[in-house]
Amino acid sequence: MTHDSYDDAYIRAILSETRTIAMIGASANQVRPSYFAMKYLLAKGYRVIPVNPGHAGGDILGQTCYATLADLPAPVDMVDIFRNSEAALAVTKDAIALKDTLGIKIVWMQLGVRNDEAAALAEAAGLKVVMNRCPKIEFGRLSGEIAWAGVPTRTVSSQRPLMAAKGFQKLTLRKT
Repeated sequence: MTHDSYDDAYIRAILSETRTIAMIGASANQVRPSYFAMKYLLAKGYRVIPVNPGHAGGDILGQTCYATLADLPAPVDMVDIFRNSEAALAVTKDAIALKDTLGIKIVWMQLGVRNDEAAALAEAAGLKVVMNRCPKIEFGRLSGEIAWAGVPTRTVSSQRPLMAAKGFQKLTLRKT
């Protein structure tokens, strides 16, 4: 697969089938992008497990933080890498080694993170890969929610967006 662009159906399917996300490099600092992304994904109904050795044993946004991917309880659908491109290879190798134990199906590398070697290894192991994208942004774009802030969604549709089961003006990708 080429990772220069992704079909909306591919991203939508990943975000729809994912229930639990291991966020590698999650931060307890409220001004860090990983904190904001984690908070958003939790609000959208995902279970997000923070992984950061500096915060292991503590919690971030009420979620127990773990030191490594190997320490996590199963299941984990997606590994979201909030580390630099060089670190993505080691994290991906860990995800591959633990894919059967934890049930990992997806390796997602955040905005600015691209490692073609890691992507090739993950795909060879049967994992789906997304690079240089943010699940928070993609969720907002595909649900139409990001348009409320004036950001173009690159999606034109006559269908009404799906509203979440509870909350005012809370959009979703799937029926809840």
